[in-house]
Amino acid sequence: MALEERYDDAMFDFSTGEFDSAIEKLKAILAEAPEHFDAQLSLGMAHYRKGDFSTAIAEGHKAEQLKPREQLVHTNLSLFYMKSGDKTRAEHHGLQARIASWREDASTKGGPPANSDPELAMARPQPPPMKPPQNIPDMPWKKK
Repeated sequence: MALEERYDDAMFDFSTGEFDSAIEKLKAILAEAPEHFDAQLSLGMAHYRKGDFSTAIAEGHKAEQLKPREQLVHTNLSLFYMKSGDKTRAEHHGLQARIASWREDASTKGGPPANSDPELAMARPQPPPMKPPQNIPDMPWKKK
């Protein structure tokens, strides 16, 4: 079976709540292909779903080593740390996730992110208000 088919099989187990089976399949994939980012990311989430937050954090940091600027990595780590009770690290990774989303938006759109926090957005000049024309009669259809 091809690597991606094995990954899909592991994700099916994950989606049906068979976390132990998914974990074993994801570990087998990573033993063969340690650079498989999606498998690494999913392994951390599978441990999180089992309630094993310390292992989820360790696996999340392995995913971070593969793609340090990936938004989902930091989103997951923020979640893992929050559930483990470490609010400071959760906030750190939450901020890193937001920064990663800004980078992604800026690189794909060539400008500031469209869905950014309004308090953090730069002030944009507003167009002047439109004035009604002065020389148009109020109700030209009425006879005076």
